Amino acid sequence: MKRFLLGALMALIFGQAAFADTMTWRIRAFDKHAVDVSFYSQSRKAVWPGNGQVWTIKDYKVHELKLNCIAGEKICYGAWVRGSSREYWGVGSGGTQRCKSCCYTCAQGFATPIQNLNE
Repeated sequence: MKRFLLGALMALIFGQAAFADTMTWRIRAFDKHAVDVSFYSQSRKAVWPGNGQVWTIKDYKVHELKLNCIAGEKICYGAWVRGSSREYWGVGSGGTQRCKSCCYTCAQGFATPIQNLNE
């Protein structure tokens, strides 16, 4: 918690986020359509990859997506079938949906269990 507060304080002082840690999300999509993925901080206004971009999964392989984050912040994944916001996983497009087990806390070197979409 102290590291998160320190990072948040530095962000306020310097006007930018002070990234201290990297976590790896492991995601696999079992959908015949392309699936877009983004991550949403529940602790601050941050989205990965950001700038209106997404990661796109077009196969059934496990993809490792690395995020630079602040230790202690809660991050949730949102995934959806490209072109359709009706079929989604996690918090969906824009991070507006609710989920039961789609969030993890940022910690240096942490890798999530594989998030299997459509399973």
